[in-house]
Amino acid sequence: MIRTVTPDDIPLIHTMVRELAAYEKVPHEARATEEQLHEALFGERPAAYAHIAVDDTTGLSVGFSLWFLNFSTWRGVHGIYLEDLYVRPEARGGGHGKALLRELARICVERGYERLEWAVLDWNAPSIAFYEALGARAQDEWTVYRLTDGALGELGGR
Repeated sequence: MIRTVTPDDIPLIHTMVRELAAYEKVPHEARATEEQLHEALFGERPAAYAHIAVDDTTGLSVGFSLWFLNFSTWRGVHGIYLEDLYVRPEARGGGHGKALLRELARICVERGYERLEWAVLDWNAPSIAFYEALGARAQDEWTVYRLTDGALGELGGR
């Protein structure tokens, strides 16, 4: 079962974000607080949205997706950018990741969005195989760039 996140889920989301960061070998980079997640998801101007995957047999929350809207100037419509997709190791292979992606694809279709995009680490072969089995294709001609910390502050005038 996939359901929309509630404010009561914030501690769970926070824990799973930290689990994901550990899986991606950068636990020190997961600095978001529960308060920040609450504000992003439920504040006056929500910047992100999330869903929880609940195991139908056990009733336990076993994964989540966290996403936000982007916009394509070429297509002229919004899309969804999937920031995080995580299923706990003990629940992998149970269809939860596919169900989370299916829900996001359903939202795209329902709202007329024409893209569902995300990034995956190039060493994450199990995830790459999973995404490709669903029909997703790597955008190899693009390179992601990011400004953070000192470089962002310097460019931004700090």
